[in-house]
Amino acid sequence: MSENECGERKKDVGSHPVELARLQDYQQGAIASRTIADKKTGTVTLFAFDKGEGLSEHTAPFDAIVYAVEGDADITISGQKVPVTCGEMLVMPANEPHAVRASTRFKMLLVMIR
Repeated sequence: MSENECGERKKDVGSHPVELARLQDYQQGAIASRTIADKKTGTVTLFAFDKGEGLSEHTAPFDAIVYAVEGDADITISGQKVPVTCGEMLVMPANEPHAVRASTRFKMLLVMIR
């Protein structure tokens, strides 16, 4: 495991610090994901989008928070395109149509609140 600006961290999830970006690798031409938590009250999932990959427009019955871990993407909410870049957060309201398209390789943490 190589050192980066945050220092070296473990890749397994537990009761110790982990480097979020290292929990899910990119896959060429695809979207990869890793569920970090799945509870009755909500879910936490890390997504890794290869450049140009995306999720088509859909709705969810719960509010969702997107935190951009790496890269850039356009998130469209109810027809309005919102550019999101590394370190930024965006709230997607429940029952509003939304879509994601990675402008570069893009990792995001998705927190669904039930």
